[in-house]
Amino acid sequence: MTVSFEKKIKPYPHWEYSNPEFDSSIRIVPERGGLITEWRSEGKELLYFDLERFLDKDKSVRGGIPILFPICGDLSEGYSNGGKKYFLKQHGFARDLPWSINLLKDKLGIRLKLTDTKDSRSYFPFFFTLWMDVCLKEKSLQISIKIHNQSQESMPFSFGLHPYFQVSNTQKIKIDGLPEKCIDQTNMKVTNVSDQIRILDKGVDFLSYPSSSVKMFDFLSRNVIELIHQEPMDTTVIWTDPPRQMVCLEPWTSPRNSLITGDRKLEIKPEEYIDLSTTFQHNSF
Repeated sequence: MTVSFEKKIKPYPHWEYSNPEFDSSIRIVPERGGLITEWRSEGKELLYFDLERFLDKDKSVRGGIPILFPICGDLSEGYSNGGKKYFLKQHGFARDLPWSINLLKDKLGIRLKLTDTKDSRSYFPFFFTLWMDVCLKEKSLQISIKIHNQSQESMPFSFGLHPYFQVSNTQKIKIDGLPEKCIDQTNMKVTNVSDQIRILDKGVDFLSYPSSSVKMFDFLSRNVIELIHQEPMDTTVIWTDPPRQMVCLEPWTSPRNSLITGDRKLEIKPEEYIDLSTTFQHNSF
């Protein structure tokens, strides 16, 4: 098997990892939050990516697979630790910081790495190292995360991914595997999943707790994207942003505000670590 891993300049500076055997590749920009900007499977580009917006560094990214840490969603009222109040912006800071990148020893993927900084400790007062291994398999992207708490106190956090999948038409989408009820994150009220799916083209932002996997069918391209959950990263958020022809199918560990509410909040004890994983599978029908 001959894989390649090289730095490229066009159409923007990035690293490209490819596996010709599967006609698959990913592009990554470690300096921009470890962002995976493209994923090709069997020659098909699956991710939505707004290049023009990406090139404007004053704007948040719309596309690729942003990394959410140490919170998912917002934390508008801040959180307390050691008698002091801290504030984090939407989805935390990992998506804004530079990561390092290396080829895995078995050459089956790449490893991204993020460590705390003096600046990050001013709003998240913990020492940590976060590794994210991205393995390109046949028709799938397997992502494994290890978070090591190097502080002398327990570290609360949430972790998530925010992948943007391009679709032919948001009105021609079917999503299977979700429970009947979900939480509309625009008003935090319980509502029907079926009602949300009907208005994907109008813009939705809802969270649910599936049991195993969620499948999204694109009836025009005939692509199927399956999000295969692994506990505790088994909360699903669906988000659309019309008129963009994309659907975000996001695995989170915890809902927004979990550091305050305690709902599915995760903590890592001092000098310990936690492993997380998720898989995106691509098929056709």
